[in-house]
Amino acid sequence: MSGEAGTDADVAARVVAEALDWVGTPYRHQGMRKGVGCDCLGLLIGVWRAIYGAAPEEPGPYSVDWAEAGGGDRFLEAARRHCREKAVIEARAGDLILFRWRSHLPAKHAAILVAPDRFVHAYEGSAVVVSALVPQWRKRIAAAFVFPEIEAND
Repeated sequence: MSGEAGTDADVAARVVAEALDWVGTPYRHQGMRKGVGCDCLGLLIGVWRAIYGAAPEEPGPYSVDWAEAGGGDRFLEAARRHCREKAVIEARAGDLILFRWRSHLPAKHAAILVAPDRFVHAYEGSAVVVSALVPQWRKRIAAAFVFPEIEAND
């Protein structure tokens, strides 16, 4: 699919379809392979590669406590480098959402909305799953982002 021009709606539909295709992939810290294993970052990178052809940047090795140990809000900063931020209330299917466990902690978990009340994410200790966006999840959303449009190859 990479290389074909696409509007926000086209990209969102592709992102949703690709994210759903990852469901069932086992959870594996630092994994990035559909059907083999991934964590939430690996899921995002895998979906990005399927849509755009290459990852926007490589994260390098990271520990389980990378967000707390690294300082700053690195996940949020990276999302801002590559996607367009939008108001959380405006998040739609195909958008990236980041979660923080507590208001004073950096964003540490990522997911892709696939419906107004459902999201796909890599669930630690389990697999890539579709979860309900219940109040306990919704209140932890730190930010929402639109994936960039696909530019046509010349």
